[in-house]
Amino acid sequence: MAAQPQPGPPRTRGSVDDHGVFDDAKTYYSADDRHTLNRAGPRTRTYSQNSLFKQFERLGLKEPYRRGSHDESTIPHSRRFLIQVEPTLQSLQSQEDTDGNMQITIEDNGPKVLSLRTAASNGHNRFDIRGTYMLSNLLQELSLAKEYGRKQIILDEARLNENPVNRLSRLIKDHFWEGLTRRIDASSIEIAARDPKDWTDDPRPRIYVPPGAPEQYAYYTKLAEERPEIRLDVQLLPANITPEIVRNMNSKPGLLAVDMEEVVDPKTGETTLRGRPFVVPGGRFNELYGWDSYMESLGLLVNDKVDLAKSMVLNFCFCIKHYGKILNATRSYYLCRSQPPFLTDMALRVYDKIKHEPGALDFLRTAILAAIKEYHSVWMADPRLDRVTGLSRYRPQGAGVPPETEADHFFHILEPYVKKHNTTFDEFVRAYNNGEIKEPDLDTYFLHDRAVRESGHDTSYRLEGVCADLATIDLNSLLYKYETDISRTIRNLFNDKLVVPPEYCTGDMVPGQVETSALWDRRAKRRKLAIDKYLWNETQGMYFDYNTAKRQQCTYESCTTFWALWAGVSSPKQAAAMVTKALPKFEAFGGLLSGTEESRGVVGLDRPNRQWDFPYGWAPQQMLAWTGLYRYSFVEEAERLSYKWLFMITKAFVDYNGVVVEKYDVTRPIDPHRVDAEYGNQGLDFKGVAREGFGWVNASYIYGLQIVNAHMRRALGTLTPYETFVKAIEENHNKALAELV
Repeated sequence: MAAQPQPGPPRTRGSVDDHGVFDDAKTYYSADDRHTLNRAGPRTRTYSQNSLFKQFERLGLKEPYRRGSHDESTIPHSRRFLIQVEPTLQSLQSQEDTDGNMQITIEDNGPKVLSLRTAASNGHNRFDIRGTYMLSNLLQELSLAKEYGRKQIILDEARLNENPVNRLSRLIKDHFWEGLTRRIDASSIEIAARDPKDWTDDPRPRIYVPPGAPEQYAYYTKLAEERPEIRLDVQLLPANITPEIVRNMNSKPGLLAVDMEEVVDPKTGETTLRGRPFVVPGGRFNELYGWDSYMESLGLLVNDKVDLAKSMVLNFCFCIKHYGKILNATRSYYLCRSQPPFLTDMALRVYDKIKHEPGALDFLRTAILAAIKEYHSVWMADPRLDRVTGLSRYRPQGAGVPPETEADHFFHILEPYVKKHNTTFDEFVRAYNNGEIKEPDLDTYFLHDRAVRESGHDTSYRLEGVCADLATIDLNSLLYKYETDISRTIRNLFNDKLVVPPEYCTGDMVPGQVETSALWDRRAKRRKLAIDKYLWNETQGMYFDYNTAKRQQCTYESCTTFWALWAGVSSPKQAAAMVTKALPKFEAFGGLLSGTEESRGVVGLDRPNRQWDFPYGWAPQQMLAWTGLYRYSFVEEAERLSYKWLFMITKAFVDYNGVVVEKYDVTRPIDPHRVDAEYGNQGLDFKGVAREGFGWVNASYIYGLQIVNAHMRRALGTLTPYETFVKAIEENHNKALAELV
């Protein structure tokens, strides 16, 4: 059957051509015919706006001000503006951007009105653009037009007063994902392989290639020879990676190779390699990250960018095959460190989209085999496995001071030891890293510090100084999900028989051994029993981490308790208890808090805020909770939490020039993107127009719109707070009941 045509982008009434009003910026601003005056409408005059400007200049007259005429106001959906890009941009900035940060927000003190010439009158009449939202959208559109080299544009008013939910969704789909997409090959290696955290005396682009990928080593070696000016240093990794080897590599930090595919070069006709694309968390990154990638894939799949999500799964499989794990990120200093494991769910979601395509089952087989290898070699092996409880911990190996941090990041920790050994700071770090100075307490500190970073929750008072000893509810929920996903997939898709080839064997596994669902069912059952025994607290109605060193349950209240719902490890009774007892502790104005204020404790100059504690909310916590609540049929709660998160993002987007950031203060109704924590906030520092947003927040917005109902989506578009929305629903309900009587 032939493919059915898909609906195109929305068009405004009165359009005289096939151009979409809401086309992406490249399409919208690259088409010359779209911005020529004679297509603006049926009305024409014998002079252009340019000639008007020139006449006024020649006569030394001030340009007259004219209000929009009634004939244009009767067709608001088709109104267009004839704009000289550079002068209008300068006028807009000088008048409205009063704080000079190249953004127009509710904090600017301009008159909040700018008059634009209408295209239908050939620039003769004017119409006022009013309010922060329309003016900031105008700034964004003019910035894009300038970027595409346009001197004059005909701009549809619909792009300025667009429903903010539609606008942000469109920007994410058409712009943000593209701005965050990377591929590692000749097209990008000069920039991507240069490490911003290379603190050495001779920073240069460097890539490490695993011994199992000789074709990549040949590719990059040839590239380095052909382009000596980029000074690319190509290094072959040793077969066996140890903490000591990684430590010794810190003087030459570099990018780690990821998966590539064979393609035919259209210029030469020769077969060459091209990097498989992936999405990075924020615009400043060029390496593949761990759990960020899973969260991003949830949005990519909704946006029908299935190939990109599939490519990221294949990159993960490459990492497990060659580096033994999904890495914190693909830089040399992360070789001993993983991140929260989501591969099975990610692969199954992609497979569900491609299952009718050739090779889909082979793709899934590769991903499941990679997950099995990672499960055994990383999470169910020393040092991460606690053999007493059978539960797993974030506990990466490593040696010395984590090199990816600025030299003075640990100054307050190291200073007493520097004084103790009567040496300089740099000399102490060198001697300690090389094992010349032994400090067991410092070893313990960095063991936990590395574990916090592996957990993805860096940093939090929940984990500080104890993380490597904690069997956390988040990690063990994820591993339970691995066990149940692998079991179900083997049973339903591989006829209950999955043969393990040599490259995916680890430990005492034998090439050719057969994996069956029964074995994985037993593993899941054992883990659930251990989670119930050590992590569940019946009195509190939630899960807590378990300290395997002290052999006692922790008391820090973390919203990672809801990961158990996402994984399906909770019983219906436990799920109901969490909704009744735990959820009220974490629910705030803008969604879920990372932890409770009581658990965080008092903060101040000597005990600063940590970004994964109260009062901050993060996209992963929201998405996993929504999905988990839905799984247990708590639909109303899932919709409410989604609405609050989406409302907060939309309101900041409208009020602050299209801002989308890494994390939010979910207790702040006005400016939730302002974060007072150790790493600040990513996504704030843009000029004119936001280019990328932030990966998992982009995904949470797209994904969350699938959770809320249609009525809620309409209310979000009018920036209706949740309490107002609920009140209106109740009033309508009561009115309907009264009419029945």
